[in-house]
Amino acid sequence: MDSSIDYTSPSTQFTFDVNKSPFFKKDNYNFMNILGVQQLNTLDNISLLDIFLSTNNNIEPHYHPNAAELVYCISGELAVSILNPFTKQYQHYTITPGQVTNIPQGWWHYQMATEDRTHIIAIFNASTPEVILGSDILKLTPSNIMAHTYCMNENEWKKAIAPVMPSTYIGPPKNCNKTRTDNPQYYPNHFINQSYPMQ
Repeated sequence: MDSSIDYTSPSTQFTFDVNKSPFFKKDNYNFMNILGVQQLNTLDNISLLDIFLSTNNNIEPHYHPNAAELVYCISGELAVSILNPFTKQYQHYTITPGQVTNIPQGWWHYQMATEDRTHIIAIFNASTPEVILGSDILKLTPSNIMAHTYCMNENEWKKAIAPVMPSTYIGPPKNCNKTRTDNPQYYPNHFINQSYPMQ
């Protein structure tokens, strides 16, 4: 029990409606609600995102510097990909209702819905989890540094990342007119016609 919480205070909260706490919304089928200590002041080192996704929508690549993440599937089907920093290999898992995937703190990962009406809960072991998004890394790192580091032409780098919007969260963007068949090499096989069992 956290001794810093005054359980006798009239402002102490023990219940909250997560449906009334939007965090990010792409559209009516792809959005996130949040619950943290800011919403429920009796939480102690725990928080969650309530996430809804439709087929082929994904949570962009990212990592959490201060929290591990437990992903629980309520409905639909979710492909979870985790970059293991020790083996430098991606580990791919498909979860369905009642199944979970654990993502250790600081590991690069992304998730994609493989069915419509996918509903998941992402649970964190921090009251306020931090997130570093792939879109933010691409857009906020100075282009001259990226071009120099990877021996690229800076103008080509700027052109390549021009469509990337910072803090994308759920991709692809609503105005994206590409289809899976346009560039199949950009979609790992497990997102096309292959399912990976729990490992």
